[in-house]
Amino acid sequence: MQREQLLLRAPAKVNLYLKVIGRRADGYHLLDTLMQKVGLYDEIEVQACAEGIHLHCVNGTLPENRDNIVYRAAELFLRETQGRRKGDANGVRVSLTKRIPVAAGLGGGSSDAAATLNGLNELYQCGCSGAELAAMGLRLGADVPFFLATAPAAIATGIGEQLHPVPPLKGCSLVLVNPGIPVSTRWVYQNFALTVDKIGSNLKNSQEDIDRSFTPREPLLPESWAARSCNDLERVTLARHPQIEQIKAGLVESGAVGALMSGSGPTVFGVFSNRQQAEVGFIRFKSRFVYTYLVDPVEEE
Repeated sequence: MQREQLLLRAPAKVNLYLKVIGRRADGYHLLDTLMQKVGLYDEIEVQACAEGIHLHCVNGTLPENRDNIVYRAAELFLRETQGRRKGDANGVRVSLTKRIPVAAGLGGGSSDAAATLNGLNELYQCGCSGAELAAMGLRLGADVPFFLATAPAAIATGIGEQLHPVPPLKGCSLVLVNPGIPVSTRWVYQNFALTVDKIGSNLKNSQEDIDRSFTPREPLLPESWAARSCNDLERVTLARHPQIEQIKAGLVESGAVGALMSGSGPTVFGVFSNRQQAEVGFIRFKSRFVYTYLVDPVEEE
């Protein structure tokens, strides 16, 4: 029997390391990154309806048309599953409650798209395989396949779509601090110089440093992560938004074993092995930045 509606949670992610190791002929950059889901969630409710796609953003000013990746995810799924859906309904109503900041380096839009694909697959009992959903997701964004996967942490290579699940970060809490400045991922990658002749800034250096990335075989502990944390995109975003460096320093002063910008930024996260210190750090930054969150790493789904 077809379910009439589903409520889903879409988690944020942080990049525990991110190396840019090349660029394809089509301009997409090749990555080696370790992504970890964290306990900050958007909520998505999907409900079958007779026709059309009807998107409502409950608490924000996001577009409710094709400019929203959730709309495009629903549109793509309905188009690709014609003839496979159970029941008489051919449309969907989607209600999106945003809690993950937009354009923040936390993957909120990609996670919302993944939840929409998973939800519609269940709602309409299409039986799409994980590979089918991942292929759809990749057409929407490079991070979408990661959020479609059940693994809480994975190393992503290629443009981010080649996934190798790894044990998650554990034994810690994270403080996420977003200064409230939207940063375009496209702008960051366009400004990432692969060929500039600066120490630590070019592709050659990035390839030589590839041994700094690692494949955890056991749950990753905070100190092990801090010793190898890096994000090649920091230098681009930092050049325009120097407060990112100040936030990183402040998180370490508050007791974090390390702090790093996530993705293309501008969100910075600090990893705390002591929960009490994390709570103090959260209070300190929450008084200055509205978009500050105290979360735990997702360890299983």
